[in-house]
Amino acid sequence: MGDSRLQPLVLSEDERLVLQGWAKRRTTAQGLARRARIVLACAGGLNNTAVAARLGTDRATVRRWRTRFLQYRLDGLSDEPRPGVPRTITDAQVEEVVVRTLEEVPEGATHWSKRELAKRVGISPTSVLRIWRAFGLQPWRTEDFKISPDPLLIDRIQDVVGLYLAPPANAAVFAVAEKPQIQALERTAPVLPMVPGTPERRSFDYVRHGTVDLFAALNTATGKVIGKLSATHRAVDFRDFVDEIDRQTDPGLAVHVICDNLSAHKAPVVHKWLLAHPRFELHFTPTYSSWINQVERWFAELQRRCLERGVFCSLDELKTALKDWIKTWNEQARPFRWTKTADQIIDRICGYCDRISGPGH
Repeated sequence: MGDSRLQPLVLSEDERLVLQGWAKRRTTAQGLARRARIVLACAGGLNNTAVAARLGTDRATVRRWRTRFLQYRLDGLSDEPRPGVPRTITDAQVEEVVVRTLEEVPEGATHWSKRELAKRVGISPTSVLRIWRAFGLQPWRTEDFKISPDPLLIDRIQDVVGLYLAPPANAAVFAVAEKPQIQALERTAPVLPMVPGTPERRSFDYVRHGTVDLFAALNTATGKVIGKLSATHRAVDFRDFVDEIDRQTDPGLAVHVICDNLSAHKAPVVHKWLLAHPRFELHFTPTYSSWINQVERWFAELQRRCLERGVFCSLDELKTALKDWIKTWNEQARPFRWTKTADQIIDRICGYCDRISGPGH
């Protein structure tokens, strides 16, 4: 299937090895791999039509890369410089933006703005923003953290996470907490509903009609929630709530309750109740570690989807809304999926400790 009119394409052994590597290696750009296969097929004596049919391309493409290879050899298979505006920002300027963002702050300020840094480096604010995006830098953002000083930190993390990842057999695990002082807020003017092009609008000021406390117990296996409203959150209120959990849980199951270190959870009245109900066991989270209690994730959903934009003209209206929301949640409940192991969490905490204990802090 050769064509005597075509200039023979003969490869040296080194060229053949390079082309075969480009054609087979997975990390090779697809365009370069195809060009290598075209040249190898042409070197096998096939004409342009036969090569195009074998590789699923057209004759013009085969002709172009045959000619380029004959003229420039391996260098001819690389992409030619693309047309367009020449690059105006140098590598040194990119490095300066990154280094200044990470290691310096402007005089009289806590962090760089894109305009301040653009003026210092001599490029446009848009270019600074592009560089920040490319390197994942957001100097206007901060995140808070708190390292727990709990002397039982490691033991408690292992205990709680163990209940999430490997719950005991014939047992129910509940993540329990209180959301105190939920306010019944009524706006001083009617809420204006959303219309195309305009979000919902509400008055800034409000009238408060009282508060209520919510006790919640999240079943970590099912995602269902047991809730109880109370005017206070004293030790007797917590005792009454675990009594409610007792009534709503299969009597044949042991009950593990994950809760924080609030003094009401350790009061004598609670201890006395636990002695009378031996199937209950409390597991305390480390101090300053509400993030490890799954019910706090549920409280975030409650805040976002029910309370944050709710308008409650009375305390009774707020209580009804809370009960209805819990009922709706339980009708379609799904458990939260915990993925981090205790070792991963502890390693992350150790990393923070190393960073804040270094000479720069």
